[in-house]
Amino acid sequence: MYRMLKFFEIVGRKTISFLQEFGEVSILLGGIIKNLRFIPKSKRNLLFQMEHIGVNSLPLVLIIAVFTGAVAAWQAAYQLKGLAPMSILGGTTSRAIITELGPVLTGIVIAGRVGASIAAELGTMKVTEQIDALEIMGIPPVRFLAMPRVVASVIMMPILVVFANAIAVAGAYVVSDYFMGVSFDVFFGSVRKFFVFSDFTGGLVKTVTFGLITALLGCHIGFHTSGGAEGVGQATIRSFVMSAALILILDYFLWMLIF
Repeated sequence: MYRMLKFFEIVGRKTISFLQEFGEVSILLGGIIKNLRFIPKSKRNLLFQMEHIGVNSLPLVLIIAVFTGAVAAWQAAYQLKGLAPMSILGGTTSRAIITELGPVLTGIVIAGRVGASIAAELGTMKVTEQIDALEIMGIPPVRFLAMPRVVASVIMMPILVVFANAIAVAGAYVVSDYFMGVSFDVFFGSVRKFFVFSDFTGGLVKTVTFGLITALLGCHIGFHTSGGAEGVGQATIRSFVMSAALILILDYFLWMLIF
């Protein structure tokens, strides 16, 4: 009986904690939406964040994308061997990349590089009382710190994924051509045959959601950091873990809604 009561106590405590944190994230999102009208006044900060989130992440995203495409081609060829002609390799690989591999892997990369960076940066500002200083000076932290980062992430994620998709498909073609004898015309003819524009737009819708979740969680966790340097380290890890988990969970539900 005691163990059962203890179990329900733990479940209740975790449920209340989850609902409280969900409410805090929702309030933060509402504050960001409310402050979107200040984007013209924050354009310099916004452009800086777009460079940090998008341009500086591009080399890492492209390196991962080219090997993702190469592995996807090998895996597709293995699955098709003896079951279907290799002439459809380009179409099957490109659809998998555009709808799933490109958005999800790019989202996880950005969660690790950008989401954790946002949590660490804002967490350091929190524990060193820089955020309190902004509030004393009458500068809203949500407007000055959170809004540019979230907007920049939402804008740059689809752009990164477009580049990642293109490079991944190119990597798949190189492997198909050099190791499986699938020519350029056959590979990209299959891509054109199987390409559906809704696959492309659906993948971009996913990336907008992933970008929003990554930056929003990074800001939320950063604003609630405590405990000095150790707390900043824990906030960084928590931001990446939560963002990566939510990306995979939302990918499933978005797949059912979009495709």
